[in-house]
Order: sequence, then C-alpha cells, then structure tokens
Amino acid sequence: MRALRKKAHFVSCMRLALLLGALGLWEGAARLGLINTFIFSSPSRFLATLCRLAAGGELFYHVGVTLLETVLGFTVGTLLGTAAAAALWWSPTLSRILDPYLVVLNALPKIALGPVLIVWVGAGMKAIVVMALLVSLVVTVMTVLTGFNETSEDKRLLMRTLGATRLQTFIKVVLPASVPAIVSALKLSVGMSWVGVIVGEYLVSKAGLGYLTVYGGQVFKLDLVMASVIVLAVLAALMYYGVSALEKSLLKKRGER
Repeated sequence: MRALRKKAHFVSCMRLALLLGALGLWEGAARLGLINTFIFSSPSRFLATLCRLAAGGELFYHVGVTLLETVLGFTVGTLLGTAAAAALWWSPTLSRILDPYLVVLNALPKIALGPVLIVWVGAGMKAIVVMALLVSLVVTVMTVLTGFNETSEDKRLLMRTLGATRLQTFIKVVLPASVPAIVSALKLSVGMSWVGVIVGEYLVSKAGLGYLTVYGGQVFKLDLVMASVIVLAVLAALMYYGVSALEKSLLKKRGER
C-alpha cells in the first residue's frame, strides 16, 4: 500500500510539473521574443485578462451562462439517453430497426444542423441546449444500451425461472449490473455536452465562454481567446472529476453490499 501511495503521489507530482513546465516554457519563449505574443499570447497576458474580467464581473456572468447551458444539456441528455436505451433493451425488434439510424446520427456532424435548429427553436439558449443534447444523446443511448445488453444471460434466465417479470428483471438485475456502463456514458456525455454548448455559442450566443472566444478571435484579442479556453478546460476537468468521484462512490457502495 505504501508503494502504491508513493506511485500515485509521483504521478500527481509529474502531472503538475508537466503543466508548470509547459507554462514556464511558453512564458519564457514570449519574454525572450521567440514567439509573437500578439499571435500566441502568453500565460502572464491571459492571466491579466482573466483578472480584469473577474474584477469587472464579466467572467462570472459568461461562466454562469455556459455552465447553465452545459448542465441542462448534460442532465437532459443523460436522462433521455438512459430512458431511450431502456426502451430499446425492452424491445429488441425496435433496437434492430433503429440501429442503423443511431449509427448515422452518431456519425452526422451536428454543427450542420445548427442553422436548422436556429429556425426551429430560435436564436437563443434553447438552440444551444438542443445542440448540446443532440451531440451527447446518441452517444449516451449507444453506451448505456451496450451495458444493458451485456448483462449476464444466466442472471436473466434465473430471474425468468423464478417467475420475475421483465420489469422486475430490469430493475433488479439489468440496471444495477449496468452502473459502470451508465457512469462511462456520463463521462462521455460531459465532454460531448461541452462540445455541443461551445458549438452552439459559436453560432447564436451573445454571452458565454464560446461567445468570448469568437469575439476575441474577431477583434484579434488572442489574450481573451486563450483566457476563455483555459477557463473552459478547467471547468470541463472539474465536471469530469465530479463524475469520477460519483463513480468511485457508487462502486464503493456496491462493494459494501
């Protein structure tokens, strides 16, 4: 256990050292004139931009807008995706009918539907949330459905032998056994939701981190672009680690049982 703790500590230290080293090289190259700070910016410049935005309250407003859209898209996508996967598991015939359509929808570049969504739901938060939903929904359905279908056939046969209904089999056996698959779907959905929201903000938003990125690029304020990207990376990582913490908690409870 001591060796494992030392190894985990070493990995964490190396991760931090790698990040700090990359930022240090970036800053050093900028100060020595090896890179053009107007094009590539630098850590000190985008940190100054972040401080300025935070002092004026703009940063928290744009972060709040993007977080709200992402959480809505993530939550609705997860619930609808899990429900759709359950319906497809319930009816293998329906699953076989819809399987090619799910594959096509998963491969379709969702940004191509952006102009259509704007016409259908309007240019605002609704279009952005729907975009996030489209990006994450199909992935969630396919991942969770795979978990449902991989449940041990012996366990399902035992439940049928004991006279359990299909609903009882699903609740007592299939759903608990698919917890790892559902958590994997959550991890994928986190990233997909962020992608969908940022794509939506690129198209129609007047607020949010995606809007700041587009605006910064249009007016050649690369410090603003980099600051927005860094905040996005931090928020996405925090959301991902939140799902990972949920996974550890669920697996621990299952082990105790």
